Amino acid sequence: MKNTTFSHQPYLAGLFTLSLRWVVGWTYFSAFWRRLILDNKLIPEEAGYIGEKFNHFLPNALGIKPIIEYLVTHPDILAIAMIVFTIVEAVVGLLLMLGLFTRLMSIGVFALAMGILLAAGWLGTTCLDEWQIGILGLASGFTLFFTGSSAYALDDVFIKRKLNFTTKKWFPWLGSGNFPVKNVKFPVLVGSIAIFALSLFTNQYFHGGVWGRLHNKSVKPKLEISATSLKNDRLQFDVYRVEGADVYGSFLIGIHLLDQHRKIIQSYDSSDFLNLSNAAIQNQYIAKVKPAAHSMVIPLGAKATIMLPVADVKIKADEKYSIKLIDISGLEWESSVLMVR
Repeated sequence: MKNTTFSHQPYLAGLFTLSLRWVVGWTYFSAFWRRLILDNKLIPEEAGYIGEKFNHFLPNALGIKPIIEYLVTHPDILAIAMIVFTIVEAVVGLLLMLGLFTRLMSIGVFALAMGILLAAGWLGTTCLDEWQIGILGLASGFTLFFTGSSAYALDDVFIKRKLNFTTKKWFPWLGSGNFPVKNVKFPVLVGSIAIFALSLFTNQYFHGGVWGRLHNKSVKPKLEISATSLKNDRLQFDVYRVEGADVYGSFLIGIHLLDQHRKIIQSYDSSDFLNLSNAAIQNQYIAKVKPAAHSMVIPLGAKATIMLPVADVKIKADEKYSIKLIDISGLEWESSVLMVR
Protein backbone atom coordinates (compact mmCIF):
# COMPACT_ATOMS: atom_id res chain seq x y z
CA MET A 1 0.00 0.00 0.00
CA LYS A 2 1.37 3.36 -1.01
CA ASN A 3 2.32 5.64 1.87
CA THR A 4 0.71 9.00 1.11
CA THR A 5 1.76 10.66 4.36
CA PHE A 6 5.11 11.89 3.04
CA SER A 7 3.51 13.25 -0.11
CA HIS A 8 1.58 15.68 2.03
CA GLN A 9 3.34 19.01 1.53
CA PRO A 10 2.84 20.49 5.04
CA TYR A 11 4.26 17.28 6.51
CA LEU A 12 7.27 17.50 4.22
CA ALA A 13 7.81 21.16 5.12
CA GLY A 14 7.95 20.24 8.80
CA LEU A 15 10.36 17.42 8.00
CA PHE A 16 12.66 19.53 5.83
CA THR A 17 13.10 22.11 8.60
CA LEU A 18 14.14 19.48 11.16
CA SER A 19 17.78 20.56 11.31
CA LEU A 20 16.71 24.22 11.53
CA ARG A 21 14.38 23.43 14.43
CA TRP A 22 17.06 21.51 16.33
CA VAL A 23 19.83 24.05 15.77
CA VAL A 24 17.68 27.10 16.56
CA GLY A 25 16.28 25.30 19.60
CA TRP A 26 19.76 24.53 20.88
CA THR A 27 20.86 28.12 20.22
CA TYR A 28 18.36 29.36 22.79
CA PHE A 29 18.47 26.42 25.19
CA SER A 30 22.29 26.59 25.25
CA ALA A 31 22.04 30.14 26.63
CA PHE A 32 20.30 28.68 29.68
CA TRP A 33 22.78 25.76 29.76
CA ARG A 34 25.84 28.02 29.72
CA ARG A 35 24.33 30.60 32.04
CA LEU A 36 23.12 28.31 34.80
CA ILE A 37 24.36 24.73 34.41
CA LEU A 38 27.95 25.11 33.19
CA ASP A 39 28.51 28.33 35.11
CA ASN A 40 26.09 30.33 37.22
CA LYS A 41 25.96 33.79 35.67
CA LEU A 42 22.77 34.88 37.43
CA ILE A 43 24.46 35.97 40.66
CA PRO A 44 24.69 39.79 40.64
CA GLU A 45 27.70 39.96 42.97
CA GLU A 46 29.91 37.62 40.93
CA ALA A 47 32.04 38.17 37.83
CA GLY A 48 30.32 37.29 34.60
CA TYR A 49 26.87 38.35 35.81
CA ILE A 50 24.56 38.40 32.80
CA GLY A 51 23.09 41.72 33.95
CA GLU A 52 26.39 43.43 33.16
CA LYS A 53 26.32 41.92 29.68
CA PHE A 54 22.82 43.36 29.34
CA ASN A 55 24.25 46.74 30.35
CA HIS A 56 26.69 46.50 27.43
CA PHE A 57 23.76 46.70 25.03
CA LEU A 58 22.61 50.10 26.29
CA PRO A 59 24.65 52.77 24.44
CA ASN A 60 23.47 52.03 20.89
CA ALA A 61 20.31 49.95 21.31
CA LEU A 62 17.56 50.69 18.80
CA GLY A 63 14.09 51.60 20.08
CA ILE A 64 14.31 49.79 23.42
CA LYS A 65 17.02 51.86 25.10
CA PRO A 66 14.61 53.26 27.76
CA ILE A 67 13.69 49.72 28.82
CA ILE A 68 17.33 48.68 29.14
CA GLU A 69 18.25 51.85 31.03
CA TYR A 70 15.37 51.33 33.46
CA LEU A 71 16.52 47.79 34.20
CA VAL A 72 20.21 48.60 34.67
CA THR A 73 19.29 51.43 37.07
CA HIS A 74 17.05 49.08 39.09
CA PRO A 75 19.31 46.12 39.96
CA ASP A 76 16.64 44.13 41.84
CA ILE A 77 14.24 44.25 38.90
CA LEU A 78 17.09 43.51 36.50
CA ALA A 79 18.00 40.37 38.45
CA ILE A 80 14.41 39.12 38.21
CA ALA A 81 14.26 40.00 34.51
CA MET A 82 17.46 38.05 33.81
CA ILE A 83 16.05 34.96 35.58
CA VAL A 84 12.77 35.19 33.67
CA PHE A 85 14.60 35.77 30.40
CA THR A 86 16.81 32.74 31.00
CA ILE A 87 13.82 30.52 31.83
CA VAL A 88 12.01 31.68 28.69
CA GLU A 89 15.06 30.86 26.56
CA ALA A 90 15.28 27.42 28.18
CA VAL A 91 11.60 26.60 27.64
CA VAL A 92 11.50 27.93 24.07
CA GLY A 93 14.70 26.15 23.09
CA LEU A 94 13.87 22.81 24.71
CA LEU A 95 10.30 22.59 23.43
CA LEU A 96 11.40 23.63 19.96
CA MET A 97 13.96 20.81 19.85
CA LEU A 98 11.32 18.39 21.11
CA GLY A 99 8.81 19.69 18.59
CA LEU A 100 6.16 20.42 21.22
CA PHE A 101 3.86 23.35 20.47
CA THR A 102 6.23 24.18 17.66
CA ARG A 103 4.40 27.20 16.28
CA LEU A 104 4.04 28.78 19.70
CA MET A 105 7.75 28.25 20.32
CA SER A 106 8.54 29.77 16.92
CA ILE A 107 6.76 32.93 18.09
CA GLY A 108 9.02 32.83 21.15
CA VAL A 109 12.06 32.52 18.87
CA PHE A 110 10.84 35.50 16.84
CA ALA A 111 10.37 37.63 19.96
CA LEU A 112 13.72 36.67 21.48
CA ALA A 113 15.50 37.31 18.18
CA MET A 114 13.84 40.72 17.85
CA GLY A 115 15.09 41.61 21.32
CA ILE A 116 18.63 40.55 20.45
CA LEU A 117 18.53 42.45 17.17
CA LEU A 118 17.29 45.73 18.62
CA ALA A 119 19.38 45.61 21.79
CA ALA A 120 22.69 44.22 20.56
CA GLY A 121 22.62 44.32 16.76
CA TRP A 122 25.44 46.87 16.82
CA LEU A 123 27.87 44.57 18.66
CA GLY A 124 30.50 42.35 17.05
CA THR A 125 34.24 42.87 16.84
CA THR A 126 35.21 40.77 13.80
CA CYS A 127 31.82 39.94 12.25
CA LEU A 128 28.39 41.44 12.73
CA ASP A 129 27.85 38.84 15.44
CA GLU A 130 24.72 39.91 17.29
CA TRP A 131 23.08 41.38 14.19
CA GLN A 132 23.45 38.09 12.36
CA ILE A 133 22.08 36.11 15.31
CA GLY A 134 19.10 38.45 15.59
CA ILE A 135 18.12 38.68 11.94
CA LEU A 136 18.57 34.95 11.28
CA GLY A 137 16.53 34.22 14.39
CA LEU A 138 13.70 36.34 13.00
CA ALA A 139 13.76 34.51 9.67
CA SER A 140 13.99 31.12 11.41
CA GLY A 141 11.09 31.83 13.76
CA PHE A 142 8.97 33.08 10.87
CA THR A 143 9.73 29.97 8.79
CA LEU A 144 9.07 27.50 11.60
CA PHE A 145 5.74 29.16 12.35
CA PHE A 146 4.48 28.23 8.89
CA THR A 147 6.07 24.77 8.65
CA GLY A 148 5.48 23.56 12.20
CA SER A 149 7.08 20.19 12.84
CA SER A 150 6.27 16.70 11.60
CA ALA A 151 8.44 13.63 11.95
CA TYR A 152 10.71 13.40 15.02
CA ALA A 153 8.49 15.76 17.02
CA LEU A 154 6.12 15.35 19.95
CA ASP A 155 3.46 17.35 18.11
CA ASP A 156 3.41 14.64 15.43
CA VAL A 157 3.31 11.86 18.03
CA PHE A 158 0.29 13.43 19.74
CA ILE A 159 -1.49 14.07 16.42
CA LYS A 160 -1.05 10.45 15.34
CA ARG A 161 -2.34 9.24 18.68
CA LYS A 162 -5.31 11.55 18.22
CA LEU A 163 -5.05 13.07 21.67
CA ASN A 164 -8.02 15.25 22.45
CA PHE A 165 -6.23 18.62 22.51
CA THR A 166 -4.80 18.08 19.02
CA THR A 167 -8.33 18.23 17.58
CA LYS A 168 -9.04 21.65 19.02
CA LYS A 169 -9.17 24.65 16.69
CA TRP A 170 -6.30 26.36 18.49
CA PHE A 171 -3.83 23.50 18.13
CA PRO A 172 -2.86 24.07 14.45
CA TRP A 173 -2.06 27.68 15.38
CA LEU A 174 0.13 26.79 18.35
CA GLY A 175 1.29 23.24 17.62
CA SER A 176 1.77 21.65 14.20
CA GLY A 177 -0.20 20.06 11.40
CA ASN A 178 -1.90 21.67 8.44
CA PHE A 179 -1.61 25.43 8.62
CA PRO A 180 -5.10 26.78 9.38
CA VAL A 181 -5.09 29.23 6.45
CA LYS A 182 -5.71 27.90 2.96
CA ASN A 183 -3.83 30.49 0.95
CA VAL A 184 -0.54 31.29 2.69
CA LYS A 185 1.23 32.83 -0.28
CA PHE A 186 0.26 36.40 0.60
CA PRO A 187 1.11 36.33 4.36
CA VAL A 188 4.39 34.54 3.60
CA LEU A 189 5.28 37.13 0.97
CA VAL A 190 4.35 40.09 3.19
CA GLY A 191 6.21 38.66 6.19
CA SER A 192 9.28 37.85 4.11
CA ILE A 193 9.37 41.34 2.62
CA ALA A 194 9.02 42.88 6.09
CA ILE A 195 11.84 40.77 7.54
CA PHE A 196 14.08 41.44 4.55
CA ALA A 197 13.38 45.18 4.81
CA LEU A 198 14.17 45.07 8.53
CA SER A 199 17.43 43.26 7.79
CA LEU A 200 18.48 45.96 5.32
CA PHE A 201 17.43 48.78 7.64
CA THR A 202 19.19 47.42 10.73
CA ASN A 203 22.27 46.45 8.72
CA GLN A 204 22.51 50.02 7.49
CA TYR A 205 21.57 51.62 10.83
CA PHE A 206 24.03 49.64 12.93
CA HIS A 207 26.88 49.12 10.47
CA GLY A 208 26.39 51.12 7.28
CA GLY A 209 26.26 47.77 5.51
CA VAL A 210 23.97 48.72 2.61
CA TRP A 211 25.41 52.00 1.32
CA GLY A 212 27.96 54.60 2.33
CA ARG A 213 30.84 53.90 4.63
CA LEU A 214 31.01 50.78 6.80
CA HIS A 215 31.46 51.36 10.52
CA ASN A 216 31.93 49.04 13.48
CA LYS A 217 31.27 50.45 16.93
CA SER A 218 32.84 47.42 18.60
CA VAL A 219 36.40 47.96 17.36
CA LYS A 220 37.77 50.66 19.67
CA PRO A 221 36.56 52.33 22.86
CA LYS A 222 34.84 55.67 22.82
CA LEU A 223 34.07 57.76 25.88
CA GLU A 224 31.58 60.59 26.21
CA ILE A 225 32.29 63.33 28.75
CA SER A 226 29.49 65.49 30.14
CA ALA A 227 28.42 67.56 33.16
CA THR A 228 32.01 68.76 33.59
CA SER A 229 32.49 71.35 36.31
CA LEU A 230 35.30 72.93 38.29
CA LYS A 231 34.72 74.48 41.67
CA ASN A 232 37.47 75.52 44.06
CA ASP A 233 39.12 72.26 45.03
CA ARG A 234 37.07 69.76 43.00
CA LEU A 235 36.90 68.67 39.37
CA GLN A 236 33.74 66.74 38.55
CA PHE A 237 32.51 65.11 35.34
CA ASP A 238 30.41 62.25 33.98
CA VAL A 239 32.07 59.62 31.80
CA TYR A 240 30.08 57.19 29.66
CA ARG A 241 31.60 54.37 27.58
CA VAL A 242 29.49 54.12 24.40
CA GLU A 243 31.61 52.06 21.99
CA GLY A 244 34.23 49.31 21.86
CA ALA A 245 34.38 45.59 22.50
CA ASP A 246 31.96 44.35 25.14
CA VAL A 247 34.52 41.86 26.47
CA TYR A 248 37.29 44.42 26.88
CA GLY A 249 37.31 47.63 28.89
CA SER A 250 38.63 51.07 28.23
CA PHE A 251 41.71 51.54 30.40
CA LEU A 252 42.10 55.15 31.46
CA ILE A 253 45.71 55.87 32.39
CA GLY A 254 45.57 59.62 32.76
CA ILE A 255 43.35 62.65 33.26
CA HIS A 256 44.66 66.15 32.59
CA LEU A 257 43.17 69.45 33.60
CA LEU A 258 44.24 72.05 31.01
CA ASP A 259 44.17 75.83 31.04
CA GLN A 260 43.19 77.95 28.06
CA HIS A 261 46.76 77.78 26.75
CA ARG A 262 46.54 73.96 26.86
CA LYS A 263 49.06 73.80 29.66
CA ILE A 264 48.60 70.91 32.09
CA ILE A 265 47.83 72.40 35.49
CA GLN A 266 46.72 69.20 37.19
CA SER A 267 47.44 65.60 36.25
CA TYR A 268 46.02 62.33 37.59
CA ASP A 269 47.38 58.84 36.98
CA SER A 270 46.75 55.27 38.18
CA SER A 271 48.16 55.90 41.66
CA ASP A 272 45.75 58.81 42.09
CA PHE A 273 42.84 56.64 40.94
CA LEU A 274 43.67 53.96 43.51
CA ASN A 275 43.66 56.54 46.29
CA LEU A 276 40.19 57.81 45.47
CA SER A 277 37.49 57.18 48.05
CA ASN A 278 34.44 55.09 47.18
CA ALA A 279 32.33 58.24 47.12
CA ALA A 280 34.56 59.78 44.45
CA ILE A 281 33.23 57.40 41.78
CA GLN A 282 29.44 57.26 41.66
CA ASN A 283 28.33 54.56 39.21
CA GLN A 284 24.90 54.86 37.62
CA TYR A 285 24.53 51.40 36.05
CA ILE A 286 25.36 47.74 36.70
CA ALA A 287 28.59 47.91 34.70
CA LYS A 288 30.92 49.82 36.98
CA VAL A 289 33.80 52.21 36.50
CA LYS A 290 36.52 51.27 38.98
CA PRO A 291 40.24 51.81 39.60
CA ALA A 292 42.64 48.93 38.99
CA ALA A 293 46.38 48.49 39.53
CA HIS A 294 47.48 50.40 36.43
CA SER A 295 44.40 52.24 35.15
CA MET A 296 40.79 53.15 35.67
CA VAL A 297 38.67 50.47 33.99
CA ILE A 298 35.55 51.60 32.14
CA PRO A 299 33.42 48.69 30.82
CA LEU A 300 31.14 49.09 27.82
CA GLY A 301 27.90 50.78 28.86
CA ALA A 302 29.30 51.99 32.18
CA LYS A 303 28.48 55.54 33.25
CA ALA A 304 29.78 57.26 36.36
CA THR A 305 30.23 60.63 37.98
CA ILE A 306 33.88 61.11 38.94
CA MET A 307 35.08 63.68 41.45
CA LEU A 308 38.77 64.55 41.64
CA PRO A 309 40.54 66.84 44.09
CA VAL A 310 42.25 69.92 42.71
CA ALA A 311 45.21 70.89 44.89
CA ASP A 312 47.87 73.58 44.76
CA VAL A 313 46.32 75.15 41.67
CA LYS A 314 45.04 78.69 41.46
CA ILE A 315 41.78 78.64 39.52
CA LYS A 316 40.94 81.89 37.75
CA ALA A 317 37.27 82.57 37.18
CA ASP A 318 37.89 84.48 33.94
CA GLU A 319 39.88 81.67 32.26
CA LYS A 320 38.66 78.71 30.24
CA TYR A 321 39.61 75.20 31.26
CA SER A 322 39.24 71.75 29.74
CA ILE A 323 39.92 68.14 30.66
CA LYS A 324 41.55 65.39 28.66
CA LEU A 325 41.07 61.66 29.26
CA ILE A 326 43.84 59.38 28.01
CA ASP A 327 43.29 55.70 27.21
CA ILE A 328 46.08 53.14 27.32
CA SER A 329 45.60 52.65 23.57
CA GLY A 330 46.58 56.27 22.97
CA LEU A 331 43.05 57.48 22.31
CA GLU A 332 42.14 60.80 23.91
CA TRP A 333 38.88 62.59 24.64
CA GLU A 334 38.45 66.23 25.66
CA SER A 335 35.71 68.42 27.03
CA SER A 336 35.44 72.02 28.15
CA VAL A 337 34.92 72.69 31.85
CA LEU A 338 32.13 74.77 33.32
CA MET A 339 33.31 77.06 36.09
CA VAL A 340 31.06 76.94 39.15
CA ARG A 341 31.22 79.82 41.60
